[in-house]
Amino acid sequence: MLLTTKEIAHKWGVSVTWVTILCKEGRIKGAVKNRNRWYIPVDAKKPEDRRTHKEPPIKERFRFVDLFAGIGGFHQAMRYLGGKCVMAAEINEECRKTYQLNYHTEEKEIRRDVTEIDPKTIAPFDVLCAGFPCQPFSKAGAQKGFQDEKRGNLFYTIMNILDAHPEVKFIILENVRNLADKTENWGIITSELMRRNFYITEDPLILSPSDFGIPQIRERVYILGIRKDIRNEKILSNGFIHKTDLHLEKYLRTCKMGDAWTILEENVDDSYIIPEEQEKMVFAWDEFRIGTGIKVIGFPIWIDSFGVGIDDDQTVFQAQGYDDMPRWKKNFLERNRKLYLDNRSFIDNWIQKYDMLNRIKLFKKFEWNCGVDVSDIHDCLIQIRQSGIRAKRPTFYPSLVAIVNTPIVWDKKKEHFRKLTPREAANLQSFHGGFKFRGTDATQYKQLGNSVNVRVLKILGERLFALANDGWDGELDELKF
Repeated sequence: MLLTTKEIAHKWGVSVTWVTILCKEGRIKGAVKNRNRWYIPVDAKKPEDRRTHKEPPIKERFRFVDLFAGIGGFHQAMRYLGGKCVMAAEINEECRKTYQLNYHTEEKEIRRDVTEIDPKTIAPFDVLCAGFPCQPFSKAGAQKGFQDEKRGNLFYTIMNILDAHPEVKFIILENVRNLADKTENWGIITSELMRRNFYITEDPLILSPSDFGIPQIRERVYILGIRKDIRNEKILSNGFIHKTDLHLEKYLRTCKMGDAWTILEENVDDSYIIPEEQEKMVFAWDEFRIGTGIKVIGFPIWIDSFGVGIDDDQTVFQAQGYDDMPRWKKNFLERNRKLYLDNRSFIDNWIQKYDMLNRIKLFKKFEWNCGVDVSDIHDCLIQIRQSGIRAKRPTFYPSLVAIVNTPIVWDKKKEHFRKLTPREAANLQSFHGGFKFRGTDATQYKQLGNSVNVRVLKILGERLFALANDGWDGELDELKF
């Protein structure tokens, strides 16, 4: 007996889209395709989740320090590669608690303020890892860069540690994408590292987990360095590490429709179901989309731009300040007005039904970023933002930043929309299934939003180490990934 993808999805407690992906990848034994539909044997076994759920064993191949450690993304990546942490430093107390819960260093406690550490007290190590604070360079901040008196000079703290440890062989640094946008910032970093006898990435290495098939858009700049005297001269002959030297192509994979569902957990607590009023608004906007017959919405829909109850276009435009608007905003207003006039009877009734004119701002705006690829609101990723409700394709999630932007998905078991759980957010950051957290959900979301992606760092670490002379640690060439 054969079941449809919908039937097997219900049986396994997963999405139809994910079942389809499993069929296409040949991971369901006996699955057959007839025209455009897949059919699965009723006794087919659900494939194992490919995510790693066990902490890897440690076989020390090198030693590293973990600066601005957060909750230990660097630590886990280096641990997969055979690294042993000799010192970690993190100023945030909640992050330290989570770090200590999961990892052990040679020291009893994680050090706090890295600026107060005497570099000479750090045990010898091979690899320096640091996700140094991004606020001075982030678009969300003042972008003072190295001129930020409080945090911009933390890079030089890293340099002081390197000066005290000439034995360091490799450097792996991570920061926000915006760091690479200002030539002067990149110039300072490259010149300082080269002055300390390192070959480094010639151009900013900008990567996102989505480049590696992990369903999250999160562009970061990575700075890799290798000490000149241990480099493989056949690979690195001109003073820099080029992207082509890293041979990342074998790991690269474009995220596809439905990949977003692969990080979801099967059993989720009811506490993550969104409030009834929020869900009501999601379905209200879906009713709007269906009722107006719009299949592709190429602009944000904003009720305040409709001119509800007004007949004269010019009156509406003047009230919105049309004459002083840039062209793109005029276009936005004109299209909203036309949409309203073309569907006036339906929209007026819909507005009254849901009391939309009196809703707060976040319920008055709707963005459909799914095109014709998705026809059902249940198959979308939803964000309830301060600016409004946004529906996205289930390809990848936006960058994790905080609980306020936590994506919402339809849970077939609960028959409600719910937030991603901290565990699912940890899956997006590639933390293994046994990773433990300290603190509230809000704290955990924040910790993960500020973390690095484990898998991306693991790959970069592997490729960086491969640029060294054979036998720098005697065993690294035996690693299998």
